Formats: sequence, structure tokens, C-alpha cells
Amino acid sequence: MRLPLRSCCIFRRFIPQKQTADAQRRGLSGAGMRLVQFRGSGDRDGVRVGVEQGEGLGVVDLKAFDPSMPSTVRELLQLGDRGLECAQRALESGQFVVDRANIQLLPPILAPEKVVCVGMNYRDHCLEQNAPIPDEPIIFSKFPSAITGPYDDIVLPPESQEVDWEVELAFVIGRRGKNIQEEDALSHVAGFTVANDVSARDWQMRRNGKQWLLSKTFDSFCPLGPALVTADAVKDPHNLGIRCLVNGDTVQSSNTAQMIFKTAALIAWVSKFVTLTPGDVFLTGTPPGVGVFRNPPVFLKKGDVVECQIEQLGSIINKVI
Repeated sequence: MRLPLRSCCIFRRFIPQKQTADAQRRGLSGAGMRLVQFRGSGDRDGVRVGVEQGEGLGVVDLKAFDPSMPSTVRELLQLGDRGLECAQRALESGQFVVDRANIQLLPPILAPEKVVCVGMNYRDHCLEQNAPIPDEPIIFSKFPSAITGPYDDIVLPPESQEVDWEVELAFVIGRRGKNIQEEDALSHVAGFTVANDVSARDWQMRRNGKQWLLSKTFDSFCPLGPALVTADAVKDPHNLGIRCLVNGDTVQSSNTAQMIFKTAALIAWVSKFVTLTPGDVFLTGTPPGVGVFRNPPVFLKKGDVVECQIEQLGSIINKVI
């Protein structure tokens, strides 16, 4: 069951934060945009790239504006400034606008080369489990096949009885790099989006030698979206309200200021080991309030609805089946 689209108007009232410009941040585009991937009614049109006219508003069909443009955001990012400048012109034209009611929003990135995840990266999340603050980033991964759309279902696997939520700020790489210096790292960021790092705690904590991969990478365990908000449009990614609701009840509520290793530090660290390429997705960790550390523990069940919200980025809403 795909939930109906809705904008996150309620989140604009959630913990207003004073935001400051980040002098380091230099995105690929010259003006802020909300890039989406969508499919037309009846799946006849395949995957398309669009630019939202605003959160929850109409979507400009990029390929209809310029047939030479690619059909995925990942391919668009590979074009560098040329692709994003075309997207900006399409948005400014006000033409080829698709009604939201006639499309299905897909994850803003499909089939990335990497999904890089960071564990224990919020100070308040460490405190809730009496864990020490890490000295260096704790890196793990999900398989790209775990990615699902912003309003698609989370499928409970029969292999796990302890499936949990984790709202996370995600960012997407826009420019290739290896051994990236921290002072240059933000120039490699295309934009930011909302993620849910759905986790099978029994597999994370007791199975598979306590290696995290299998617990994190079941199909549908990475809802992502609703849009890739370009870096120019995010005043300060490390001062954003972030929260998760289950069945309308707030279970996580914090601010990305609690992150231990911030975007630039994560890029510099990971790029020591691997080459980062356009479309790579980073999940930056979760705040406190996950189900496993509640007393008694609480896990997702069929019929639950999980909503993950981040200020300026929007909301993803996923039903559990």
C-alpha cells in the first residue's frame, strides 16, 4: 500500500532553530532546488527526474523541458554543473509541470554505487545507551537494494522479530573524489534528504557475529526522500530539527547539532578508504529514542506508520506491512 503524498507542514512548527550560513558549503548548483525522481500514473513513462516548485507542490519534468537530459538524478549529478544548471532553467521556466496527484514519488537516488552509514554519531544517542563517544567514525553499509521510496511500505521480514526505526539525515555525493581534504569536502555534496535506517535488532545484536550488515539491509530497510534538497537550499545542515513519529506519537526528537562527526569530517574520513562517486548516499546516524533502548523495548509491527521528519527537507511516511 502506497500512502498518499502530503507535505510536512506540521514540521515547520517543530522546534524553530536559528540557522547560520556555513561558509564551507559550496554546492554544485548556483541556486537551491528540490530534485525528485518520479514515475507517471500506470508506470508507462518509466523513471523521470523532476524539480519541485516547492515542498509538496507541482513537479517540473526535466526531460520534457530538455530531452537531452538523463532520466535519473544519479546520471544528472554525473553531468556536474551542466545538469544542475539545466534543472534550474527548467524550474524557472514554469513549464512542463506535472500534477503531484498524477505521479508516484520514488527515492531521489536509485541504485547508488554505495550506501555509507555511520553508527553512534549523535551524542544524545550515545548517552541513552551509556556508550562512550567514538574517537573516529563507525562506518558500515547497506546494500543499495534496501532503498525504497518516501511513501513506500516497510516490509517486515519473517527472519526478524525486532525491527526498529532510526530517523537520519542523509547526504548525496555530487562530485567524484578520493582522499578529500576536510576543508574541501562540502564542495562534493550535491544535497541532503531524509532517511530511515530501519534495523533488525536481533540480527544486529545477537546474530551474524554481531556484524551489522545483514540487520540493516533487508529489502525496504532504507526509505529515502522525498527530495534531494541541493546544498545551496540548506542554511546549516548541522542545525536542523530531526524527529520520528510512530502512529503519530513522537519517538525521536533532537537536532543535527548533536552529530559527533559532521558532513565534511565523514567525507574526508571515508574517502581515505574508497573513491566517492556522484550518487553515493551517506546516512549520518540517528538521535535517541529508538525502540530497542526503551523499557520495555518496542518494535515495529504490521500496520504501524513511521514518519521521519527533518526541518527544511521534508517528511517520509512509510506503512509497515
